[in-house]
Amino acid sequence: MCADVTGSDSDDHAVPPARPPLPGHQIDDPAFRVFLDSLAYLEPDEIRQVVDAYLFSEEAHRGQTRLSGEPYVTHPLAVAGALAEWRMDVQAIIAALLHDVMEDTAVSKAEIAAHFGKQVADLVDGLSKLEKIEFQSYQDAQAENFRKMLMAMARDLRIVLIKLADRLHNLQTMAPLRPEKRRRIAHETLEIYAPIATRLGLNNISRQLQDLSFKQIHPTRFNVLTKAVKAVRGNRRELLSKILDGIRGKLQEAHIEAGVFGREKSLYSIYHKMVEKHLSFSQVLDIYGFRIIVRDIPTCYLALGALHSLYKPVPGKFKDYIAIPKGNGYQSLHTTLIGPYGTPVEIQIRTQSMHHVAEDGIASHWLYKDSEESGAELQVKTHKWLQSLLELQSSSGDSSEFLEHVKVDLFPDEVYVFTPKGKILALPRGATVVDFAYAVHTDVGHRCVAAHIDHELIPLSAELANGNQVEIITAPHANPNPAWLGYVKTSRARSKIRQFLKLQQQESASALGENMLEQELRALGVVPSEIPAAVWDHVVRDAGKKSRRDIFADIGQGRSLAVVYARRLVEHEEVQQGSEREAIPLVIRGTEGVAIQLATCCCPIPGDPIIGLLKEGQGLRIHTHACRSVRRSRSIEPNSWIHVDWAPDPGLMFDVRIKVMIRNTRGALGRVATGISQSGSNIRQVTMSGENPGLTSDLHFLIQVSDRPHLAKLMRHLRRVPDVIRIIREQE
Repeated sequence: MCADVTGSDSDDHAVPPARPPLPGHQIDDPAFRVFLDSLAYLEPDEIRQVVDAYLFSEEAHRGQTRLSGEPYVTHPLAVAGALAEWRMDVQAIIAALLHDVMEDTAVSKAEIAAHFGKQVADLVDGLSKLEKIEFQSYQDAQAENFRKMLMAMARDLRIVLIKLADRLHNLQTMAPLRPEKRRRIAHETLEIYAPIATRLGLNNISRQLQDLSFKQIHPTRFNVLTKAVKAVRGNRRELLSKILDGIRGKLQEAHIEAGVFGREKSLYSIYHKMVEKHLSFSQVLDIYGFRIIVRDIPTCYLALGALHSLYKPVPGKFKDYIAIPKGNGYQSLHTTLIGPYGTPVEIQIRTQSMHHVAEDGIASHWLYKDSEESGAELQVKTHKWLQSLLELQSSSGDSSEFLEHVKVDLFPDEVYVFTPKGKILALPRGATVVDFAYAVHTDVGHRCVAAHIDHELIPLSAELANGNQVEIITAPHANPNPAWLGYVKTSRARSKIRQFLKLQQQESASALGENMLEQELRALGVVPSEIPAAVWDHVVRDAGKKSRRDIFADIGQGRSLAVVYARRLVEHEEVQQGSEREAIPLVIRGTEGVAIQLATCCCPIPGDPIIGLLKEGQGLRIHTHACRSVRRSRSIEPNSWIHVDWAPDPGLMFDVRIKVMIRNTRGALGRVATGISQSGSNIRQVTMSGENPGLTSDLHFLIQVSDRPHLAKLMRHLRRVPDVIRIIREQE
């Protein structure tokens, strides 16, 4: 079986299922009876459907056990029980009971659809791994299965709720698994599933996933931290009680009805803060905080004012997530106060409805009547995020790239910035102007050249801060710069930039390939424009391509040889081949883009006799005739080399390497560098070496010249420098 991402984490093997028993069989399992009691919110007919599904699952998994020795059906029952706690609908409950039958038994999607309907079958299918496909590595399998789950999740949000419940129960019960597998599942959870839970506002389940994973990855640290927190809890009991009494007394004095609760940070969040900020446990002062629940939004602000008059607030620590909610729908007022003995006290103030959304996110839509309004808004935000996943999927080159984009998109920290019209955009912390531009619109991102932040002109790489007003400056003919990939933070911007650059590369390669093919056809005595369309259609079809452009791109990127396609076209047109003909050289300027690259081993420049090496996936690499690479491989790969020549007067500067041996005298390097500059050349790089320290040194320069005569002139000029002993052009 391939590596797990979206199905069960067990190592159990499938057994062929028998025909499911008829409803009404006696079920003696006490756990099932407890589960059945939790379904009281469903209609009687729906409960009968759930019983049928349990019997179907129990029969399909009969004979299978978990590594703990328990019957396998205990796992889907536990997952369905978690969904019942969220008061999910009957299709979701049934899908939870059946979520492993397609993967671990011989039950098909068609059978599930026949018994329980297409909607349930689609849910189960979305949770099943791609078992029948062989992948080159575990990472490839993880990426492709994760992509499958997210695409299914974008169609139906219930899939991710089932998957998160599945992952939580597996983490809770994976003690019998091998240690390396436990760690692998825990790492995967921290990288993917806990952030997804956070992104969907499921903070309760996210904290559980994080703590359970932390325990598996660092068991010793987990145990030490558990004991330390327990000790602090006892030591600070009196202080916490004093703060709690002070908060309650102040709120009563202000006539504010509120529930006040102490809360303890999760172990993982404490550990993460220690690692991120390089703190010892004793330096983490905000292990405990307080949560205040009031009846409505105006009261939230009244409570905030009352508490700021009780204890002094810490400047810069107030955050209003009610006015500007987080991307996952979270709303609260956050403030940090200086309590008794200088102890920092974290306070969260929210309404009951906000509290439900904060703890259970999208699940609050099903759980709480008072969360319907905020739940509906959260559903809209979640839908927009899922649609962005579909967009990422369509623009990503492969599953690994898609997974990389999604991981970038799952960072919980956000900054909130404004458009010139006052619209608020939420972006990851560290996002730049380019991220903002792509968040506004793809075309704005592609054409951006600069920006005003708070009416001040700034570069595209500038990071955004909370409250910035950003105005993008665009130019009609501007294009994305590959350097942007070095500093953009959002998956959308990264994906759009890569997509544009790939298209640009494809177009460049296509133009090169067409040029190369025309040269080969002319060498065979054929006029390219006179080849009938029917002949082209035949060759395109035989090659398994969609269009001529695909063939041109393959040639330009080195995946196919122009001479091969030229001969195919000639053969199909039944043109009589003549005797050997000398190939017409392909003319290059050095500006053709990524499809033509000048080899760094020999650094060819105009005036050098050159030859091109066409390699699959690398395009055309230009070498000098004297290059060692040419001498070594021309006899091995004769069909990969093509004749090329320089276009007259390319009008560009080209890299070339020279070695200058100098006497070690004061200022010698400066005099050589001045000589290079006076010869109209740019110095790209310089390094120094030497066999006779104190006497001579070898200076290795990477410089730019326009052509071979320019290089010769520069070398003559340098030979007149008194410190120079010898100068040669270097090649690897």
